[in-house]
Amino acid sequence: MILNGVEIRDSFAEAFPMVGTRLIITADTAKWAMIAAKTMTGFATSVIGCGCEAGVEREVPAEETPDGRPGVAVLIFAMDIKGLKSVVPNRIGQCVLTSPTSACYAGIEGGEPISIGKALKYFGDGWQIAKKVGDKRIWRVPVMEGEFVCDHETGSVSGVGGGNILILGASRREALEAAEAAVEAMSKVPGNILPFPGGVVRSGSKVGSKYKGMFASTNNFYCPTLRSQTETKLPPEVASVQEIVIDGVSFDAVSACTRAGIEAVVKLGRDKGIIAIDAGNYGGDLGPFHFKLREIMA
Repeated sequence: MILNGVEIRDSFAEAFPMVGTRLIITADTAKWAMIAAKTMTGFATSVIGCGCEAGVEREVPAEETPDGRPGVAVLIFAMDIKGLKSVVPNRIGQCVLTSPTSACYAGIEGGEPISIGKALKYFGDGWQIAKKVGDKRIWRVPVMEGEFVCDHETGSVSGVGGGNILILGASRREALEAAEAAVEAMSKVPGNILPFPGGVVRSGSKVGSKYKGMFASTNNFYCPTLRSQTETKLPPEVASVQEIVIDGVSFDAVSACTRAGIEAVVKLGRDKGIIAIDAGNYGGDLGPFHFKLREIMA
């Protein structure tokens, strides 16, 4: 398959089950809502070293938030419900409770409940107040600035982690420019996050390593500098590869995000130094979700 001179390789991205939740963080201004959201989702690029994967899903206008203030939706994913229940209240407590004017609300209904105020109320040292709003419980926790308001809990969903595309470029600049275009398009697809810095990961990995205790290591098959020393999957004209990893709330969400990214890269075309689009997989042994590039773009 060739689209605008770019080869869509006959490959698939291999993804695995994760458990996720959505939170709506609000503040008096959009600036402070985003600061809280970005702080809360920091150091959350990969479960391998961070315990979770998290990122900003979208900005939420004031008319759509529970308290009528500017907001940001974030998604957080972990490998199992136990891990999710651990990281969510810790991150909210350290990064949202502490952030000026912030509040935190449930963004997903149903599924296994994940604690928000149920855990954080104790910071109020007995001065916290529970309120009923409709059929939901919220907490008002006194702080020096005023009070921190949050839902008692949020829901959870069975999600998908590790969807990806690999952008094979003729130069580092061209591969990165294509990745930036893809991230811009993919960020508009709801239900997904791109957890790595700026949505892009230059250090794509393979499972395992020659060193004991390393769960993942550099994907030498796609390293241009190793082309003469190891088996390679790169044609001679490729000088740089950038990867975009996708976590989503469903298979369909990740599929739509993948398509949006590929379309953005293909629009640039061969004339902009884009040689091919590929995907990272491990022969189907890592996870049950397979995102076949050519089927997605058919």
